[in-house]
Amino acid sequence: MKKTVISLLLLLVLVLLKSGEARSMGMKGDSLRLFLIGNSFSQNATRYLPKLAEEGGHPLKIGRAELGGCSLQRHWEIAEAAERNPEDPKGKAYNGKSLRELLSAGKWDVVTIQQNSMNSGDSTTYMPYARKLVALVKSIQPDAKIIMQQTWAYRVDAKKFTQTANEVFAADAKEMWEKSRASYHKIVKELGIKLFPVGDAFWRINSNPKTAYVPDSKFDVANAVYPNLPEQKNSLHVGYKYNNSQKLDFDANHANEAGCYLGGLVWYAVLFKESPVKLHFHPEQVSDEFAKVLKSTADQVVKNSK
Repeated sequence: MKKTVISLLLLLVLVLLKSGEARSMGMKGDSLRLFLIGNSFSQNATRYLPKLAEEGGHPLKIGRAELGGCSLQRHWEIAEAAERNPEDPKGKAYNGKSLRELLSAGKWDVVTIQQNSMNSGDSTTYMPYARKLVALVKSIQPDAKIIMQQTWAYRVDAKKFTQTANEVFAADAKEMWEKSRASYHKIVKELGIKLFPVGDAFWRINSNPKTAYVPDSKFDVANAVYPNLPEQKNSLHVGYKYNNSQKLDFDANHANEAGCYLGGLVWYAVLFKESPVKLHFHPEQVSDEFAKVLKSTADQVVKNSK
């Protein structure tokens, strides 16, 4: 009997030691269940988040209701169609599922929303859709924390920028950042929710002469020959690239590997309340030097946003 008790005590000690070892290695226990209501910009920002979370010792599960270019208004109209008639195909836009069905699939700890980038500078396009989406989320997941992603300004050489009022558009990237930032802060204050300040992190890089992308004035876009590309050092956006037909494409809106990485770092810092500076992972397309700048930037922006 005594041997059995001693064996049980030793086993208990080993279990406690193992749990302490796991904590010391950064293993934080239960998975964080994260659900995204967004579009390609939420896909960009979370592209590397699973790898960052894994390195930080944070088990993570992600659910998605994302449609390319989807605005808050469109997300709500889809949800509203399903609320009126659960069998309405218009309400099952997410691979044959409704927003209610996806949100009801277990418990979600965090649910995120965002505006589409082309409307991000016009605060009148957010309401009442953001409020209605938040109310729907709360009715299904009352304990979930809701966070809005502040999307980023387009690259400085974009041909068009966000709408700031009906059929009025920002003149440049700086105005797009300013107007969209003001809109996001106005809406999160009204809703009483938090913000992923990804747009601020992008702009900190893009507005610093030491880190900003500068368009290559020597590159002749009109007469570009495959595989030649302009210099795009420090770009956070896809920019110029050749498609499968070896024709030059230009995407000044979506994030490239560096931009996706920066977005993931911001999300990591907000979700896990930890500095991302200690993390080692970065995409192979991002240099060690630039990765350090991006990690420091994400850390500073999130700390300053509190």
